[in-house]
Amino acid sequence: MTAILQDTRDMLRDRTFLGKALRIACPVAMQGMLNTIVNLADTMMIGTLGETAIASVGLANKYFFVFNLLVFGVVSGGGILAAQYWGNMDIKNIRRVLGLSLTIALVGSLLFAGAGFFWPEGVMSVFTESSASIRLGASYLVVAAFSYPFTAVTNVYVAMLRAVGQVKLPVLTSCMAIVINIILNFFFIFSPRTVAISGTSFVIPGLGLGVVGAALATLTARVLEMLVLVSMIYLRRWPVAAGISEMFGYSRAFIAQFLHTASPVIMNEFMWGLGTTMYSLAYGRMGDEAVAAITIATTIQDIVVVLFQGLSAATAVILGNEMGAGKLKRAELYARYFFILQFIVTIAGAVLIVLGRGLIISCYSITPEVEANVHTLILIFALYMPAKMFNYINVVGVLRSGGDTKMCLFLDTSGVWCIGVPLAFLGGLVWKLTICQVYALVMLEEVYKMVLGYWRYRQRKWLRNLNVDL
Repeated sequence: MTAILQDTRDMLRDRTFLGKALRIACPVAMQGMLNTIVNLADTMMIGTLGETAIASVGLANKYFFVFNLLVFGVVSGGGILAAQYWGNMDIKNIRRVLGLSLTIALVGSLLFAGAGFFWPEGVMSVFTESSASIRLGASYLVVAAFSYPFTAVTNVYVAMLRAVGQVKLPVLTSCMAIVINIILNFFFIFSPRTVAISGTSFVIPGLGLGVVGAALATLTARVLEMLVLVSMIYLRRWPVAAGISEMFGYSRAFIAQFLHTASPVIMNEFMWGLGTTMYSLAYGRMGDEAVAAITIATTIQDIVVVLFQGLSAATAVILGNEMGAGKLKRAELYARYFFILQFIVTIAGAVLIVLGRGLIISCYSITPEVEANVHTLILIFALYMPAKMFNYINVVGVLRSGGDTKMCLFLDTSGVWCIGVPLAFLGGLVWKLTICQVYALVMLEEVYKMVLGYWRYRQRKWLRNLNVDL
């Protein structure tokens, strides 16, 4: 305990560390928060169409969630190398990482987009047996699938920008995309309507496309976000502004290192995403009310989760830079500092979400039963937050920063498939428990990962300079 208190005092006095952490974590968290605000707005607006609409779009977005995790695996693996290369000022290999990451992410996006466009009902039927949810979700998915390649390109460039310390531009482009998305949602989702202000009537235009309108708004926003982001990168001639020839031409050693580092991360995110999607299969067979409750609760939870996305991104970049520069002792010290920050932010986040949940839930047009379930789900999430957020920093930030990606693969995959998925199906379909009870069982995977992950962290096998290893 004395050592922890001393580390906390040292961390608070280390302005260099705090400055680096805040410069990366705050913009990343802000970007995630803005995306969460959009999801909240989408869910609220779609919620006016009924609980089936919420459930169908929520399940359709689970398919996007799996795709996005595949891309996240690619960019996380590439980002690990790019951060260490940046610590060694190796611009040439950073651009090669960019090219290889773009290639893999685009191929994956086209495969997912093709399935979503040509077989939307089949995709939706995997998640639910409700014919109404399948029909509505398919109409949303067939349009939203076109946004996947644009999302892939954006995410790759954002990861490379973070690795070289440029984090403000993604926030600005996200702000632009969010404003466009919300405005277009109002125009595409709703029919024309008349409002009166100070005795004067105004007609607000609208196409009345429902869930299809929400998909169109998302597609338009993501296309514009990618175009603006990439254009600004090349106009400013940042290190990731690579020409075509600079992004290709890989040596065997480079490909071997990329695959050794990135392939476990790609497999990790895909298998973890597939596993968490299996939760949705269980929830989807518990009824539309259960799906609506978990969809709303998850969206609200993301308000605090984005804080840890920012911290984990800062952890991976800063530790990667330090290890890439050969400063392993400083990297180990900074890892301890990040765990202390994680604990402080966890307490603040838990208090925030518990006290503020009622205000947010009141904005939804849902039945009393769904509302009560959302309240309980948020409380359960708050209880598990210390374990879940430790895993965010440890797995995504600390262990991956030094290339310990195989252990991360084992932690996430075993947690989901050996604990979470079996308990989701047993609880929901065999034991016939409530959605809140099933969720509490599923979250036990976080406790398992915390215990095993801490043991791995203490082994210090993640403390590696990948430039030296090459």
